[in-house]
Amino acid sequence: MITLAIDTSARLCAACVYDAAHEAVLGQAIEDIGRGHAERLFPVIDQALGAASTAYDDIGRLGVCIGPGSFTGVRVGVSAMRGLALALSRPVVGISVFEAQIPDVPRGRPVLIVQDARRGEVYAQLFDGKGAAVSAPAAMPCEAAADLARKHGAFLLGSGARLVAKAGEGAALEVADHDAKADIVRIARCAAEKQPSEDAPKPLYLRGADAKPQTGFALPRQVPAS
Repeated sequence: MITLAIDTSARLCAACVYDAAHEAVLGQAIEDIGRGHAERLFPVIDQALGAASTAYDDIGRLGVCIGPGSFTGVRVGVSAMRGLALALSRPVVGISVFEAQIPDVPRGRPVLIVQDARRGEVYAQLFDGKGAAVSAPAAMPCEAAADLARKHGAFLLGSGARLVAKAGEGAALEVADHDAKADIVRIARCAAEKQPSEDAPKPLYLRGADAKPQTGFALPRQVPAS
């Protein structure tokens, strides 16, 4: 089965064509664009399909990174792949940044995957020594993540690992890999292996969007004189 997976959850706009039968990447395309995923996503998909010498009709499954990450980027990616799934009559699988990293984590000990969420917070999810999720994904202060790792004897992995270890105030928290990330190949591989759900994937928003409506210049409502 051939899987087409995409990731627009951060700076990169990425697509990968993955052959699950041979566990091989057939083609991929990645652009570091920061913003503008809506405009570049399908050209990037076309590049990946071209590199794989594959057409849309050859695709058996679709995958998309559901976040957490950029509010707008995640929404663009999920909406695009849900639409493509309808057009092609193919199943689409949502993969979180945590799910995409857990297959490469050494087994035998709990791991807390933590992604830097800025503003003194991390996005975190705890997995047991067999790679099964113990907690739901959540946004939390670095100090709370340190307490969670200490309580379960978990090592830290991800872009927020050093921040959490520092917040642990000398609790001897082990950082396994602070550079670990959910790259497009991992996302494609997980999408090929994960059982599709009857429900379409939804963005994994762990906190509200940074952009807020401006209210400082709002005019008071005029009440008609009686």
